[in-house]
Amino acid sequence: MYTFNTTLIDTDFATAVTRTRDALAAEGFGVLTEIDVQKTMKAKLEADMPAYLILGACNPKMALEAIKIEPRVGAMLPCNVIVRQLDGNKIEVSAIDPVASMSAIKNAELQNVAGQVRDMLASVIKAI
Repeated sequence: MYTFNTTLIDTDFATAVTRTRDALAAEGFGVLTEIDVQKTMKAKLEADMPAYLILGACNPKMALEAIKIEPRVGAMLPCNVIVRQLDGNKIEVSAIDPVASMSAIKNAELQNVAGQVRDMLASVIKAI
């Protein structure tokens, strides 16, 4: 599996986004980017789709550690977290597994950092 996931029931989208941001902050992550996929698809393709938000989350301490080990790792940062509307009154929140995404880089020291970040993101998903 390449993501950690949780499904919220009977929660509106805005509340799910707030809970996600709060859980990220509690683990030391800030949100560097926010992409409203629903809005973009409507504007660019006139396509309708359920609410879908990508949050580019970064823990500065861990990002700096990773960049010191492997300077080009920035091409794989930040860690994306998605909040998306499912059928009915359900919202799914998914966070990337950094170990899975960094597996192409053969560097044991970097894999250790990715493992630490994975544990932090797993905690975020559990806390939502």
